[in-house]
Amino acid sequence: MSYDLPRPAGRLLLTPEDKEAPARTRRLSLLGLGEHPEPALDAFAARLAESAGAPYAMVTFIGEHRQFFAGLRVPEAGPPTDSGKRAPRLGRELARDHGFCPHVVARRKALVLEDVRDYPRFAGNPIVDEFGIRSYLGAPLIDSTGMVLGTVCVADAEPRMWGKPGLETIKASAAELVARLERREADGLPVL
Repeated sequence: MSYDLPRPAGRLLLTPEDKEAPARTRRLSLLGLGEHPEPALDAFAARLAESAGAPYAMVTFIGEHRQFFAGLRVPEAGPPTDSGKRAPRLGRELARDHGFCPHVVARRKALVLEDVRDYPRFAGNPIVDEFGIRSYLGAPLIDSTGMVLGTVCVADAEPRMWGKPGLETIKASAAELVARLERREADGLPVL
């Protein structure tokens, strides 16, 4: 099940165009985000994973060519693949055309995918094939300038019925994190 998600018309859709990427990259650089792991964001991702009951949680900042997980919670070992081998462990960086966060950024809206295989647009995404991700729940981090900095998200290797409670949780988490980032910026402190 998905909320407010257009279905493709007879063809797979690629990662959406992101006209804000150059400006976002500059803003993230000014904030000191998106280039290195942040222990506070790792802790935030761990709390988010726990509250959602999900094995994966990320705070993702998206530049022009890549995604960086400044906050990351992943299981010790990846899920089993169709061949019975373990999927690789998700690292801190992915290409921009992998995963679902670039879609959230382009849409500027939360995205709920309870089983990615239900959507041809997403079923063939490399994150599904390489890492075994089957469900996703993400919300944009939109600051007071109107810039989408990135996302907060959770994912699972199993289909999940995230429903309205999941959607409310991820949106509240995004709002909480944006408020934290902006308080730190206003106080002239390092962002985290």
